[in-house]
Amino acid sequence: MTGLLMGSAAPGLAQSYQCRVSGNLLVPEQRQDGPTRQLPVTGYTLALSWSPEFCRTRQSSRRDATQCSGRTGRFGLIVHGLWPDGRDIWPQYCGTARTVSVPEAKRNLCMMPSPRLMARQWQKHGSCMARRPETYFKVTRILWNSLRIPDYDRLSRQDNLTAGDIRCAFASANGTHWQPEMVGVKLNERGWLQELRLCYGKNFMPVRCKPRQLGVRDNIEAKIWRGL
Repeated sequence: MTGLLMGSAAPGLAQSYQCRVSGNLLVPEQRQDGPTRQLPVTGYTLALSWSPEFCRTRQSSRRDATQCSGRTGRFGLIVHGLWPDGRDIWPQYCGTARTVSVPEAKRNLCMMPSPRLMARQWQKHGSCMARRPETYFKVTRILWNSLRIPDYDRLSRQDNLTAGDIRCAFASANGTHWQPEMVGVKLNERGWLQELRLCYGKNFMPVRCKPRQLGVRDNIEAKIWRGL
């Protein structure tokens, strides 16, 4: 855990534009929708979702109201999840009777503005790396708060923007521990930024992404939706 603690020195910046924690919050139950895979963990991926693109067609969705309605706030990059990785495939659904409590959901709402998503990420991924959801989300918060988020609104106005520009902007904002090849970029089928996938070793220090984590090549044209 040493590397994880060392990485928490720099405060996170510009991660949520606005965030208001709701007094009325429910954490829905989740059903397992895939096989159980209890495998040795070889590293981790911190997946960050670009909220303006996710919410582009979901402003009126009751299911996504916490993140997309505007009543709880406005968000840029948010945490999709912290995923343990395996040698050839990832572990998942390692079995747990524990659930995400309402106080724990409120604690993480500005980082992951969806109680449904929190419950799913704990059941599917967190159960393979911690005994309690509080531990899983504490580790996620430490990683999240160690990051400096570039001004992707500003970058979105750049002519001839590429996936490589998105990678380089993140690496440049986060110092010598981060290099562009440690940042995966996922675009949707229309070429808009959907997610960043940050690659970590077992010691929670940044590492070069595997091909399946890296996403699109540097020279691929990219667009970033600003939510306007």
